[in-house]
Amino acid sequence: MVRKLEIKVLKFIQYFSLIFTVLFTISGWCLLNLDFALSILLGGVLASGSFWVLKRDAEQLLDRVSESRVEVVKTVQQMGRIRFMFKFYAKLVVLGLLLYAASISMQLNMIGVVLGLSTVML
Repeated sequence: MVRKLEIKVLKFIQYFSLIFTVLFTISGWCLLNLDFALSILLGGVLASGSFWVLKRDAEQLLDRVSESRVEVVKTVQQMGRIRFMFKFYAKLVVLGLLLYAASISMQLNMIGVVLGLSTVML
């Protein structure tokens, strides 16, 4: 019961984030220009993708721990925590590299990128 509620909340966050990204992108295009809108879209897509990967990794960790035997739960938790943290920081590095590559190849508005990145938190 609790697991289903958590899944619904996470899906709601994902959909809400994508809706905000689309609304912010359209608003940015209408109010300012295409570069601002594309910057918002890039930030929103990166934030949504990052959230989706984080959700998937957390679900995998919880599934591993819940399926393990009682004798090895502590070991599975420690190994899972290390793997989760490694993936988390590796994902941050990849996101940074993607932002760097995008900023070199196209004209980005950093306020737009930050606005797009913040859509998951809204």
